[in-house]
Amino acid sequence: MSHVKNKSSYYMAAVVAFVIWGVFSLALKSLTSFPSMDILYYRIFFAATILSIFNLAFGRKKIYAEIVNWQTNTKTDKRNTIFFTLIGGLLLTVNWFIFIYVTNHISIKAAAFAYIICPLITTLLAALLLNEKLKKFQWIAIGVIFCSCILLGFFSPYDALFSLIVALTYALYLISQRKNQVTNKLLVLNIQIVFAALVILPFFPVLVSDILKTDFFYWMIALIAVLFTIVPLLLNLYALKGLNSSTIGILLYINPIVNFFVAFFYYHEKTFWYQWVAYSLVIFSILFYNQKIIRNVFLKEKIL
Repeated sequence: MSHVKNKSSYYMAAVVAFVIWGVFSLALKSLTSFPSMDILYYRIFFAATILSIFNLAFGRKKIYAEIVNWQTNTKTDKRNTIFFTLIGGLLLTVNWFIFIYVTNHISIKAAAFAYIICPLITTLLAALLLNEKLKKFQWIAIGVIFCSCILLGFFSPYDALFSLIVALTYALYLISQRKNQVTNKLLVLNIQIVFAALVILPFFPVLVSDILKTDFFYWMIALIAVLFTIVPLLLNLYALKGLNSSTIGILLYINPIVNFFVAFFYYHEKTFWYQWVAYSLVIFSILFYNQKIIRNVFLKEKIL
């Protein structure tokens, strides 16, 4: 039973992370008057600054322990750690920019569709690149999700193109971080975001607009940096310690489902019958794919 409870904490971390990202559009939509690149730059700079201050103030012992552990690694392990950490920073940067652009300049439903495709790509890549084994019923769930993706993509090919790029970049990020064996996930995330900030810094004068930044802009960026960047990413990295990439990929569907309902009930974006059918299939697939953990967590705890 303790094993189930331990697994439950990883599941809970992933679920909370994806619910937070599901309501991300509420913050982004308030900044529609500002260019996507402005939001991206300040989001990365704020997140890098906040994480660095936190790590230096409260995480120095853990950083020192990680350095000591690093020195005992082989050259191959060191190269792999550097590669997967830095490539993660690049993938996050690309993913964030395209997601912000899609949310503010195309539609929230298009952003949600990106994370309909993403888990399918993540799960397939995990099976192909990481040799993660899937059971027959899990392949069935993936097949149902694939049908829902085809249904959505058929009626919205333009949205699907942008969504595919968002999905692929985040899927590759998840896969790469599954291979990253550094135990201090807060440090990994800090390095990735600082690296991303250094990469984009030289282009700041060219890519960031001269639009006056209000106090509201800075407060919202700070909120986005903490609540919608640092917190869910840390939860995601924690979940990857106990769950494989395939399972994280399927749980990622919580994000677009929440996003879809925000678009429909809060922003009153127009929806069509095929979208309701597709998202209903996705909800069914999530429950079907995770039937074992659902039985373990809920049924066994009731019995005990």
